[in-house]
Amino acid sequence: MQTFYSKFLGGKSGAIELLILCALIFLLLPASLDIFRLNLVGKYLTYAFAAVSLVMVWGYGGVLSLGQGVFFGLGGYCMAMFLKLEASDPVSTVHQTTPGIPDFMDWNQVTHLPFFWVPFHSLTFALVAVFVVPAAFAYLIGVTMFKRRVGGVYFSIITQAIAAILTILVVGQQGWTGGINGITDLKTMHGWNINTNSAKYILYYVNGALLIATIMLCRYVLSSKLGRLLLAMRDREDRVRFSGYDVANFKIFVFCLGAAISAIGGAMFTLQVGFMSPSFIGIVPSIEMVIFAAIGGRMSLVGAVYGTLLVNYGKTAFSESFPSLWLLLMGALFIGVVMFFPNGLAGLYSTYIKDRIGRLGAMAGRKPANQQV
Repeated sequence: MQTFYSKFLGGKSGAIELLILCALIFLLLPASLDIFRLNLVGKYLTYAFAAVSLVMVWGYGGVLSLGQGVFFGLGGYCMAMFLKLEASDPVSTVHQTTPGIPDFMDWNQVTHLPFFWVPFHSLTFALVAVFVVPAAFAYLIGVTMFKRRVGGVYFSIITQAIAAILTILVVGQQGWTGGINGITDLKTMHGWNINTNSAKYILYYVNGALLIATIMLCRYVLSSKLGRLLLAMRDREDRVRFSGYDVANFKIFVFCLGAAISAIGGAMFTLQVGFMSPSFIGIVPSIEMVIFAAIGGRMSLVGAVYGTLLVNYGKTAFSESFPSLWLLLMGALFIGVVMFFPNGLAGLYSTYIKDRIGRLGAMAGRKPANQQV
């Protein structure tokens, strides 16, 4: 029990932070928002997986990935392929030239299901693929880069280039991927209609529970010897290497872990929003994910969630009220936070709120002088 409290919850302060976040996600937001807005918040929370993964990779691992959208998209596509095949049974597609294949394949004169689509008839395979495919791709990138001691800005640029290349590849192979439109018109998962209001409520809560579980898992990793090595590696990589540790292996591990976490967000995005397209893979969404982590605080797992919610709320509010200015306003928000609050929202909390809560708690626990024995 003590291990769970200290390693998974992060002790007293960590447990309070998680409790406040749970109250916001599971009680306050569902009670105050209609289903449309709540589904919108659910979409934001799927982005929070990518922000949390960047806290691990960038904040603690010292590796700035500008291609985290790649893994978010791969996870989303793995789930979308299963859902699309379920929606493309021979009865529903009897009007097509080739029944039994997704509609975009029929439009592009593909006459049979590609071999790599066939295993996605199985939900179990799709769920495993959500983790394995992005992690395997991250492992390939990690081995290629880190074993050759490629890091810093060079690694960031390469990940950005990979995001651009993958986007072009997905858009170009329209007959296999749905092209620029992506995979759309997703309806059911094992016969369960994911477009109903009740399904959206359930998926919202499942998404929130997975996000909390992910934060707890990350805290466990960071509280272990591996977490301390990640910090040491970020600050003094040479010293860790001279101590006999293989720095490349630690970087590969945290990069793969971050890829798997982002992929969970992508899969939940597909389930909640009902489609997946290459617009979530490229450079722009990947940089936005870095902004989520930076504004929330790149050293805070919970702060990354708040940063994601704040930026996306601002994005929605600005685009609704100032459609021609929202990009400038978002840029001003980012610059302002980076200039005046370099540690993000988590830094503000630590500086102005956390200590005061601690002092108030100490004062409340202290007995009045006339009652002391």
